[in-house]
Parts: sequence; C-alpha cells; structure tokens
Amino acid sequence: MSARAQIGVTGLAVMGRNLARNFARHGYTVAVHNRSYAKTESLVAEAGHEGDFVPSESMADFVASLERPRKVVIMVKAGAATDAVIDELVPLLEEGDIVVDAGNAHFPDTIRREAALKEHGLHFVGTGVSGGEEGALLGPSIMPGGTRESYESLGPILEDISAKVDGTPCCTYVGPDGAGHFVKMVHNGIEYADMQLIAEAYDLLKQGLGASAAEIGEIFAQWNTGDLESFLIEITADVLQHVDAATGQAFVDVVLDQAEQKGTGRWTVQNGLDLGVPITGIAEATFARALSGSVPQREAGRSALPAHAQEWEVKDRDAFIEDVRLALYASKVVAYSQGFDQIAAASLENGWDIDRGAMARIWRGGCIIRARFLNRITEAYERDAALPLLLADPYFTDAVGNGLSAWRRIVAGAAQNGVPTPAFSSSLAYYDGVRAERLPAALIQAQRDFFGAHTYRRVDRDGTFHTQWSGDRAEVEA
Repeated sequence: MSARAQIGVTGLAVMGRNLARNFARHGYTVAVHNRSYAKTESLVAEAGHEGDFVPSESMADFVASLERPRKVVIMVKAGAATDAVIDELVPLLEEGDIVVDAGNAHFPDTIRREAALKEHGLHFVGTGVSGGEEGALLGPSIMPGGTRESYESLGPILEDISAKVDGTPCCTYVGPDGAGHFVKMVHNGIEYADMQLIAEAYDLLKQGLGASAAEIGEIFAQWNTGDLESFLIEITADVLQHVDAATGQAFVDVVLDQAEQKGTGRWTVQNGLDLGVPITGIAEATFARALSGSVPQREAGRSALPAHAQEWEVKDRDAFIEDVRLALYASKVVAYSQGFDQIAAASLENGWDIDRGAMARIWRGGCIIRARFLNRITEAYERDAALPLLLADPYFTDAVGNGLSAWRRIVAGAAQNGVPTPAFSSSLAYYDGVRAERLPAALIQAQRDFFGAHTYRRVDRDGTFHTQWSGDRAEVEA
C-alpha cells in the first residue's frame, strides 16, 4: 500500500468518525481503520465525497498507508482499550512517529504511556478534544500535550481543524506529557460546576416564581444575549422549551432526576484533594450528581425528614430573576477561578509551564464550556500571567462585587425556603473564605496541637511551637 495519507484515525465510533471527516474536509488525505471493518466501509460509503480517505482492514496496512513521520490518532474507549491499540501499533511504527490519544484519558495514564513510547523513540501526544460529536466534525477545542517537537508537525493540522474565534484557532500547545489531558480533565470539572449552577438557577426560578419550564427557557434565552452568553445557557433555553411528544408535557419534567457521570468530574475532585486546591464548586457539583442517584437515601429522606421551610413569596418577579442571574454569574466566575488555580498548581508540581490565558483563549470556541466571559479571563491573564486569584483581577472583582448582594439574597432565600443550592452556596462560602481577614483555621490548628502535638505558628513571631497540654501548658519551640 502506498504511503500517501497525511494523518490516520483508528477507532471510528461517532467521535473518531467525525474527526476523520473533519480532517478530510480540510483537504487532508486520511487513513481510516476500525477493529470492525464494516464501520470503516460505512464511513467511506457515506462520507467519501467529503474528501480523500484511505481505508484499511488491518492495522499493518493502516500504518503502511501513512506518510513519515506517521501521525496516528487513537479514538477508542479510555483505559484498557487504548492500551490494547497502543500495544498493537508500537511494533509497526518507527522512530519519530507520533501517536495521538484523543480520548478522555486520565492524565496519569498519559504520563505513563508517554514515558513508555519515548523508550521506542516515539512521540505520544495526549490530546484533550472538547465539543462533542458536533465539535469533532465542525471544529472542536483541542488541547494537545507531549513534546514541542511533535507539535511542530502535528500542531498545524490540529489548528487547521479546530474551532476559530476571531480568526484564532482554538488549539495550542499545552505542555509536556500529561498536560493536555490534565487541562481537558479540569475543563470537564468546570463543565460539571457550570451545569450544576445552571440547574440550580432553573430550580430557583421554578420554586421562587412557580414558572413553567417554557417560561424559564425564555428567561435563559434572554440571559444568553448578555454576559452569561454561552453554549450551555443556549442549550438550556432549548431544552426547557422542548415539549415531550409522547405526553405533551415539558420535556424536562418527564426526565428522571438522576444525573449520571463518566468520571472526569471525580478525577478532577480527587486531583484537587491531592494538590490541596479548594475546588469547592466542582466538588459540590460532582457530589450533587452522586446525591441525585442515591435512590434509597432520597426515598428515606422524603418520607422522614421535615423541612420547616417558609413559603417562598417573591414580591418583585423581575428583581428576583435579576438576582438569580447575578448569583449565577458570580458563582460561575468562582468555578472558573478555582479551575485555573488547579491548573496552576498542577503545572507547578509537574513542570508543565501551562499558559492559563492561552487555555481560556482556546476554550472560547468549539468546547462545551465556551462562553463570552472567557475573553475576559484571557485578558486577565494577559494583564498578569502570574495572577494568583482570578477573582482578584479588577474586572472580575467589580463584576462579582456588583452582584454580591443579590448572591447573598439568593443563597439565604434558598436556605430559608428549603431549596438545595450546593454549588451556589459553596461558591459564596469560598468567596467569603478567600477574602476573609482571619479564618477559624487558627482554632483547628490549636486543636491539632492539643490532641496530636502537630505544632502551630504564631502571628507575633517566627518559628514553630507546641503547647504541653497534658503537662504545665508551657509553650516550647518545636
């Protein structure tokens, strides 16, 4: 088989299929392969008119059809399936070839695979791809890690097929080994928080106003014309206004209230704990999904737990809607601020040197969390690349500060009326914690010293100290 394909895709489920079509539509000759050859044949039959595909039945023929250095994109299920494909590929490749894992891999797996393939002289590029099926076809946000050398030949192709905002590709080099998949993981964590906050805003409008799904959908559509403009707000408006064909009811009212998850949110929270970064909004959103699926506990709670809540009486409909909007915006900013703190911490720990402003820039288009205010985040990191807290940027300080009274009213009202708002509430608590002059952590540290001799530091002089609690309570230097 003649080596004429510029890039190859193995794994032709919907995402792989659409990514291959995207390459072909941009003028690249694309080698395509799938474990089941029927999927390869159907792709060529249905999309062959879109560009030049080179189908192969065997992995050996697939590799042989690629130009050197070979660029192979793997689009299979994360985990063991990815390892199996890599094991089949590696003996067929030569030094300098590039293997791209474009699935939702856990970044420690990417670090392991990158190190293993480096021993064979191969480049392994762990690449986050966001945008779902439509993004894969029409232009996703792409987050490649790996060596800079591999990006020199692979990067222009990925930038070409990525989404564009103001003519700028939503793709850039992220950093070494697992950096690309790490950033995609945090992106997904922020997505969890964003979706939970939107769901809480919907519930507040429903409970506070007694509004129908369609009416709330109209409110979200209006919000999508302002600062909250984003893909998730846009689709929320569509979902809420959709009517179920079978029952004639609002579609959202016939969907079971148990949200599932594939694991990237959990990975993000686990890593936040490992790094010691308080990503409370993401954590609460992840736990809220877990709670929604806790069927026995919810059944027991419904039958046994009293509310002692007030009847929610909203006197000014428009003012309440505006309060929810402002609280939603402020809470969203907290979620992004926490996510970028996590990226900074991991970058420092792993020596990745990730440009946070560049990450905000490539998330402006193609991806699930694309939003107007990502421009503002990009600008914040352009003003100060080492910004320690996104909330402390003057634009976000003003934006959140302007909505602070509304945020407090909404969280207090939800608590008084028995409406759960874990993401709104935890985001406000984080805001108050990070701005506090002094925290009760002093008492916790004193307790730790009392029962475990864990020591403490003082506000009035340097050094580490311990109080002899079981003795004469004298203080000694540790």
